[in-house]
Parts: sequence; C-alpha cells; structure tokens
Amino acid sequence: MDATTSGASSVQYHEQTITSIVNSPSTHQRQQRHCFGNESPGEFPLSANPSIVLHFLTGCNLDPQDLAKLEATCSFFRQPANFAPDYELSLAELAALDMCQKRAIFKPMTFEERQDLKQRCGGSWKLVLRYLLAGEACSRREKTQAIAGPGHSVAVTSNGAVYSFGSNSSGQLGHGTTDEEPRPRIIRSMQGIRIIHAAAGAGRTMLISDAGRVYSFGKDSFGEVEYGAQGSNLVTTPQIVESLKDIFAVQAAIGNFFTAVLSREGRVYTFSWGDESKLGHQTDPSDLEPRPLLGALENIPVVQIAAGYCYLLALACQPSGMSVYSVGCGLGGKLGHGSRTDEKLPRLIEQFQSLNLQPMVVAAGAWHAAVVGKDGRVCTWGWGRYGCLGHGNEDCESAPKVVEALSDVKAVHVATGDYTTFVVSDEGEVYSFGCGESSSLGHNNNNAAVVAAAADEQGNRHSNVLTPELVTSLKQVKEKVVQISLTNSIYWNAHTFALTESDKLFAFGAGDKGQLGVQLVDNQTERANPERVDINLS
Repeated sequence: MDATTSGASSVQYHEQTITSIVNSPSTHQRQQRHCFGNESPGEFPLSANPSIVLHFLTGCNLDPQDLAKLEATCSFFRQPANFAPDYELSLAELAALDMCQKRAIFKPMTFEERQDLKQRCGGSWKLVLRYLLAGEACSRREKTQAIAGPGHSVAVTSNGAVYSFGSNSSGQLGHGTTDEEPRPRIIRSMQGIRIIHAAAGAGRTMLISDAGRVYSFGKDSFGEVEYGAQGSNLVTTPQIVESLKDIFAVQAAIGNFFTAVLSREGRVYTFSWGDESKLGHQTDPSDLEPRPLLGALENIPVVQIAAGYCYLLALACQPSGMSVYSVGCGLGGKLGHGSRTDEKLPRLIEQFQSLNLQPMVVAAGAWHAAVVGKDGRVCTWGWGRYGCLGHGNEDCESAPKVVEALSDVKAVHVATGDYTTFVVSDEGEVYSFGCGESSSLGHNNNNAAVVAAAADEQGNRHSNVLTPELVTSLKQVKEKVVQISLTNSIYWNAHTFALTESDKLFAFGAGDKGQLGVQLVDNQTERANPERVDINLS
C-alpha cells in the first residue's frame, strides 16, 4: 500500500499487525458491530459459510490493499479460516494465495519456492500478490505488446505468438535470414511456445516464455554498443540462452554496453559492462555469464527494470511501498541523485519521498528518465535536451521533478526514447514532448507556445516540443491507448507504436527499414500520422 498516503494510517499487509485504515472516530460514541457478535452469535450470517466468502473474494479479484482493509476492519477476515493448504491463514490471505495461483509465473513454482518468495516479499500472500500484479502492470506481462526497437520491431499477441519486421542485418528478426521485412511476419520457430515478454536492442532481440526461458537472436553479444566490434557472429533464429537456464526470467532490458534480466523472484542479473565494477561486479566486458546485481537490491524484490545509455533503473517492491533504485553512469544527472556522479552499486532515489510520490512505472531513455506515480503524477530527470523533460526548457535535472504541465492529467503509463517522452492518461489520451525528428512525436502542427523550430545538420526541419502536448492525431483513431513504445537509441531514427485497448496497433515516425510495418509511398522514409498496422494481436 502507499506508505506515504496522508489522511489515514497505513495498512500493513502482515497478519501479525494490522493498523486502522479509517480516520479518527467522531466525537460521539458509536455502537460497535462484531462479525461474530459476542452477545448475539450468528449476527453475521456468512460467517457460517466462509467458503462462499472466499469464493467471492477470489472471484472479484480484489486488490491486495482491499484485502488488507478487510482484515483491518473485521475479525472474520482476520482470524484463521481452517482451510487447506494452510489452516492458519485468514480468508484474506487465502484469497490472495488463490489469486497468486492464477498467475502464469507463479503456477509452476514449488512449495519451497513459493515460501521463499513469500518471505522475500515480506511474509504475506497479499504482498506476494501485490508484487506479481505490479510486475504485470509495468511490463504488460501475459498481454499484447509492441516494441519499437532500433530499426526493427517486435509484436507479441495475447496468445504469446511473436511477429517481427524491419531491419534485419544481424538476423534480429529471427526468420533465419538477414533480409528486411516491411510487414509483420510471425516467427515460426517459436510457434507452440508462449512468449510473455520481448525486448529489442541494436541488432538483437530477446524473448521470454511463460516457462521462464530466455531466447535471443541477432548479434551474439550482450554488451556491445550499436556500432561496436563485438557481436560479429550472427544468430538468425531464436536460441535459448544457456547461461540463464537456471534462472526463471520474466523481463529483459537491453541497454548500451549491457543487458539486464529480471527473475521471477525479483532478482536482477546483468551481462557484460562489468569492467571497473560499473554494475557492481568485476568482469570482462564481453562476459556472457549473468551476474547478480549486488548491493541494496540483493534482498529487495524488483518488479520492473529499465535500461538506458549506460545505466539501469529498478522499481522495487517493499512492504513499506514502492521505490526506485539506479546504477551506472550519472552523466546528465540521469541517475536522479542530485548529482552527475556514477554509481557502481544500486542506490535509492530519495527524491520521491520528498515529493510524497509512490512510483508505479519507470522508464529509462537514452539520457533521461521518467516515473509515473500512484496518484498519476509524472516525474522526469536527466539531460533535458530538446525539451524531453517537459519542463518548458532544455535544462538538465539531476533529481526527479514533477511535470507541472501535466497537473490536470492522471497518468498511467510513460515511455522514453532518445530525447523523447510519451505519457498515457487514464482516459487513454497520449501526450508527447521532446525531439520531433522523424515525426516520432506524432505532432503535425506548429503551436508557437510549445514548439521550437530546429534544423538538423542536413538542413531538414523538425519541431521540438518543450512541454507536454496532446497527440491529437491519436485521438482521431477513436481508440483508447494503453501502451506506447518508441525507439530508445542514439544511432537510429525513432519510430513509435501506440497499442489500443482493443489490441489495435498504430505506427508513426521513421520507416526507412520497414520498421513501421505499413506501406510507405515512393521516396517516403517516415510517417507523421498514425497508421494502423495490419496485424491481429488478439
């Protein structure tokens, strides 16, 4: 639960201590009602049928916070329910366990693994459920996904099938060739394997199955920069990453010089970029063995990771609330600690406590970062070039700062790229700001109040947006947007995907390699307005 919410004392998820969630009682004395009624037994009829109550709690998919409130306000939900598999668990705890068992990554866990996860999350099944739900919400695990990689794209259907298209010079599309694909094409070698997550980097793609297996194809190195010397061997079809066979993975993040993988238990592992202990371990830059991220996060479960240019963000889940840690290169202030120094071990970003903001989603751009809070506020920090922080200027911010121009918007999702930022509201509207090159922001107006004209080295004109601007072109598709993905690379022209609630996919921005998945007219290399991609993701 939000440990910083004011107006009521916090609800603890542990069975041992449950504090009140209501405000101070009124001055007049109110008669107390007890579920079992000490003076008149049977006052609460459902107490004689707890199995019906349990079925109701589970069927309604109550939030862990709501289950905690039930325990706090009624002894019926707080006392042992005498049900298998654990006769000491309360109805609220049993309901949370039942809902955990519906999650794909929880089902195959052994009894011992489940108990270890429970202790790692804080000793409560409600906390485990909160951890699982938070991870699903951050990365759209087990849902449709669209990933706008550097020059190529990947789409995952609701059934776990995978399509890829665009640049294929390194075999990163997984079709067994190095030929470009201008339209979405299913990766046939993965049929029969349900994919729950995908990640795209420069010349490389990674897929994660519901069994926790990691598949990789394209460049064979996990740590090269886009045009580096490593990764000369090409893998043109998905191959299991042997070094990760003993790790049940749920998410991957590909940054420059390194790759990070998140395990089912919330542990972070990194490949490469270990020289000088830049990520908490001392290894050769070409090392392909996953190394656990040491330091503060060793015993704290992480629900989401995000990789940028030489740095990593981790969204951690603790009984006291959600928090963000950062590690790596601090250039431009992108680590969020109020300075520009590097961090060799994960360090807590303390500014969110000062802002009374509970982080729920993190995004790592090439040189800047963003967070969405539980209350819908958006914070950005890092290098503010082209206005990508949304504060009306191009200044750097070395600590998270609330985007005041979005004060009337309740955000639920944020995506960052190379000097660009997108925000999705709870109503499905999309706002964008930053570098407008390649039409990747989706704007085709020249509002002088928010747009600054700029010219690139070739003399081409594009518009940079210094404060959040509504992407009106996406409103015209008359669909509620739920996810935005955009290219996060300093070496490629950017393109953007907008995924709607009904699983329709729209694309705009650079399309010179076929990465949009739509037909462009002769001599056209980009598309300013969103166009529907012909792909069935349902």
